[in-house]
Amino acid sequence: MHPFRRLLAACLLLCAPLAAEVRSLTILHVNDLHARLTPLENGHGGFAYLASVIKHEREGCKDCILVHAGDVAQGTPVSTIFHGLPVFEIANLLGFDAACLGNHDFDYGWPQTKKFIQTANYPIVTANIVNGRGELFTPKPYVILKVNGLRVAVLGAMTDDLHNLSTPKLLEDWHTLPAIATVRKYGAQLRNESDLVVLLAHITPDEEVEILHTAPEIPVMITGHAHRGIDEASSYEGRIMVRVKGYAEELGRLELQVDTEKKAPIGFTWKHILIDPKTIQPDPEVARAVKYWEGEVASRVDQPLAVAKRSFTRPEVKKLIEQALRDETGADFAHMNQGGVRDILPAGQLLVRHIWDIMPFDNRVVVGKFKGRDLPAVVVGDRKIDPDAEYTLAVSDFTAANQSTAENLRTTGLKFPEDVGLMRDLLIDWFRKKKVIE
Repeated sequence: MHPFRRLLAACLLLCAPLAAEVRSLTILHVNDLHARLTPLENGHGGFAYLASVIKHEREGCKDCILVHAGDVAQGTPVSTIFHGLPVFEIANLLGFDAACLGNHDFDYGWPQTKKFIQTANYPIVTANIVNGRGELFTPKPYVILKVNGLRVAVLGAMTDDLHNLSTPKLLEDWHTLPAIATVRKYGAQLRNESDLVVLLAHITPDEEVEILHTAPEIPVMITGHAHRGIDEASSYEGRIMVRVKGYAEELGRLELQVDTEKKAPIGFTWKHILIDPKTIQPDPEVARAVKYWEGEVASRVDQPLAVAKRSFTRPEVKKLIEQALRDETGADFAHMNQGGVRDILPAGQLLVRHIWDIMPFDNRVVVGKFKGRDLPAVVVGDRKIDPDAEYTLAVSDFTAANQSTAENLRTTGLKFPEDVGLMRDLLIDWFRKKKVIE
């Protein structure tokens, strides 16, 4: 062959597009752990048992990554007393490859959230939390993980509702850019840098649906924030979204077949695995860490408080809290946002720990005086009021700072000048006085 033709043939061979490959990727995922180190009242969960299931699922798995979709901290005494750091230290033992932030990871103020990021031995990424100068809160908006010959871009995002889910002083200058526009922008950029883009997002169910249906740049979504899991993976035009139950109750396993030319999955299976301590041996290392930190708080919270004649659902606990606020402050009305009630109350002996579980936040009770005509309808309910009479209303400082949201007062401008103390302390006093809860 003529030397020129040999050179041309070699050039054509080198310049020809590579044949598409289909490679497997397995994503193990959790969300909303919320510091639930030990099993729940229903017997499920617990970090040591979750760790054992993760290890079992990773055995022999050459294409596995493990991710967390936000809210490691907040929800139990060990988190509240020590401002979340022990929970992130224990989370390091689970072996995460990447995570995004959740709104409750800001509950102890943004400087503490920065400590969480420094403590984590895995990258924490969120693309749309910035300050007034446009600087990102997390070191990076995304991370590219290399697994089974794939470049997997894990992009983080936070719900647009962040400003309604925290008191302003905790966030200060930090705020969210529009989540959907931001992830679409990064998704398009990452297509050239990766073989697959995976969105790891702490977002609302409505935001999940909108991204799934309108963002072709995002082929795979792993989400958190809603706490409840979904029974089956959601899919639309080949794109996939999955979410498991929170509180370490489930581990998700998403198995993908990734077309490296299309940069999208061409097939998948998904299952959610129940963390059931009755059938699992706890991981020894994680169990030791849990035992240590639970021991640190036990003397403070495992004290008898009252007896419940029956179990109380979260809506019923909300009513108990409102009754306690009225009784302890002398207010005419009280309002508790349902989302602030974080657990049920079981039947039988109640401990101080149970109050920490239903009210893990350091919210304070504030009281204001208002004309009947100015009281929000959600507060008044079906009670008869005089529009010209003056009434007192007790709420949490969180509700006072977020009056306009549908779950709170659905109004604006009400002033609550009287601070009567930490809500958790007020509830403990009330339960101790009641002795029996019926």
